Amino acid sequence: MDRRLILVRHGQSEWNLKNLFTGWKNPGLTEKGVEEAIAAGKLLKSRGYEIEVCYTSALARAQRTLDLMLENMDIVNMTIIRNQALNERDYGDLAGLNKDDAREKWGEEQVHIWRRSFDVPPPGGESLKDTAERVLPYYEAEIAPRVADGGTILVAAHGNSLRALVMKLENLSPEEILKREIATGKPIIYDFDADGNVTNVENID
Repeated sequence: MDRRLILVRHGQSEWNLKNLFTGWKNPGLTEKGVEEAIAAGKLLKSRGYEIEVCYTSALARAQRTLDLMLENMDIVNMTIIRNQALNERDYGDLAGLNKDDAREKWGEEQVHIWRRSFDVPPPGGESLKDTAERVLPYYEAEIAPRVADGGTILVAAHGNSLRALVMKLENLSPEEILKREIATGKPIIYDFDADGNVTNVENID
């Protein structure tokens, strides 16, 4: 029996392109982002995966990415569960700011700490540790049991919410996960054994 989890970060957003902190703000996909989502769907279709259920966040860019993927996999009438537990990390007061402008306001070192430390949140926002503390209980309660039941589960989410999952699934340290880039529109595929252990990890593009 297949027990498979596919993670996909949303395609490039308008604010990714503009170098803005996005967080829980809701910009759409760029033309490139749409192309990335379409390509991911076609790639998964070529693998012949039969998706049991899909999960995504409460944010439009992840939902749109998932819709485009399913459309290009020729999948209709799919169960899609949307939950803000899978939302991007909340950047608080940084949301909507250009990253270069933020460095001018708070300094290169401070912005680097907010972006790349595991447990130091920006003002009014979340650290990666905070993000993991909402993503992982949701994964354990809702997604992991579905994987254990068999089949293929697809999750379309965000760079940092997926980092939290990757950290757990690959047993990475806080230092290791902070160095891990999650590319837009590139599926990461995990296979599991009957005991819930990851037996294989594949990054496909």
